[in-house]
Amino acid sequence: MDQTAGVPGTDHRALAAASLTVVLWASAFVSIRAAAADYSPGALALGRLLTASLALGIVLAVRRVPFPPRQAWPGILGSGILWFGLYMVALNWGEQLVDAGTAAMIVNIGPIVIALLSGWLLKEGFPPMLLAGMGVSFAGAAVVGLSTSGGGSSSLGGVLLCLVAALTYGAGVVSQKPALAYASPIQVTTYGCFVGTAVTLPFAGQLFAELPHAPLSATLNMVYLGLFPTALAFTTWTYALARTTAGRMGATTYAVPATVVLIAWLVLGEIPGWLTLLGGAICLAGVGVSRHRGRRPAPAGAPEGPAAS
Repeated sequence: MDQTAGVPGTDHRALAAASLTVVLWASAFVSIRAAAADYSPGALALGRLLTASLALGIVLAVRRVPFPPRQAWPGILGSGILWFGLYMVALNWGEQLVDAGTAAMIVNIGPIVIALLSGWLLKEGFPPMLLAGMGVSFAGAAVVGLSTSGGGSSSLGGVLLCLVAALTYGAGVVSQKPALAYASPIQVTTYGCFVGTAVTLPFAGQLFAELPHAPLSATLNMVYLGLFPTALAFTTWTYALARTTAGRMGATTYAVPATVVLIAWLVLGEIPGWLTLLGGAICLAGVGVSRHRGRRPAPAGAPEGPAAS
């Protein structure tokens, strides 16, 4: 995943961090779905972020981590507002209308957004099939929207909210990447989480009104979301992101939807319908198309082979 002395190689620690992130983020879709009946979208986002901010703040204090340099703050603010704030509210809202597996399949359009924005803003280059992949993925999203809840308006609203989540997730990742050139992963994650908490503070009234009436299981899901898929997983994500490109890191999330469907089936008994699964497969096919670079001409005198992706 990274290069040393100009020779491509695999950073096994970054790979392990990315793999842990994928598993924890997959579990987040299921925990959100489990808590959605008892906490409104904004309240759940704020409770999750308050928990994560407390845990990460303790880590900062114990390790005596300094304040991030000013050069890192544009990226921290961007990721905090878009990813920690808007993304979490949109995803929570979307999962009140569609099942966990469907939400994961739609949100996994995010890697296309990352590839598009990182190619433009971070100068990482454009995969040749990017626009075609975007078209395929959005066609898949339309199929998912038509397949859930009999094609009713509520399902369409859920799909649209998950698309908003995918867009803010992708933009948040691209905002975060430059900050890692100036600040450590723990700094970028923690202060991004603080910013997201500030963004969701208007939902404090809802959180404190719902907290006394929510069952313990829903509150424990909220705490779990803050400690593991947020505090831990976002830190392992930034650790890995600092060691590779935003586009390649986005590609690691391809495994999330399948993991979510498996966990949701085991924990919640939710299995998306066959048409929903078909739409999700089309979405993922679009992501695959967007990352395909085709064949490159071989140097003179060299045998032809598949291009590196």
